[in-house]
Amino acid sequence: MDAVFWIVLGVVLAVAEIFTTTLFLIMFGVAAFVTAGAAALGAPVALQAVVFAVVSALTVAVARPVVRRHARSALETGEKPFGVEAIEGSTAVVLEPVDADRGMIKIDGELWTARSYDATRSYEAGEHVQVIKVRGATALVWQDDISTPGELPEGKR
Repeated sequence: MDAVFWIVLGVVLAVAEIFTTTLFLIMFGVAAFVTAGAAALGAPVALQAVVFAVVSALTVAVARPVVRRHARSALETGEKPFGVEAIEGSTAVVLEPVDADRGMIKIDGELWTARSYDATRSYEAGEHVQVIKVRGATALVWQDDISTPGELPEGKR
């Protein structure tokens, strides 16, 4: 019966990990599954608690640093960014007026919905803006101080 408890706990922790995506709860889920094995072999409850604690500590101590090292952004590691990280900081052209509520920009040939990073600012079609942050499928933009109006940024010709 104890093994069933640990299996259920392991499944609950694994499902919770799906919603948190921190790769932290899954380590406790692994410990719960290992403890279920110990319980199935007839270990007393006190030993089960020790197994759970030891395996939890080991997975956190050993696996967590590896996960954190691989989860660092490309900007932190000096690697070439890709995906959203590559878009943040790039220059875009306003296609439809951008304000705090709506807008459309073009980033390297791709159309993106956009919002003004500063709610008090708006940008007209044809202006160049810089992508400050990407939230979902919406780029938060700010004035582009590098490009002059009507001029494409370097390498975008």
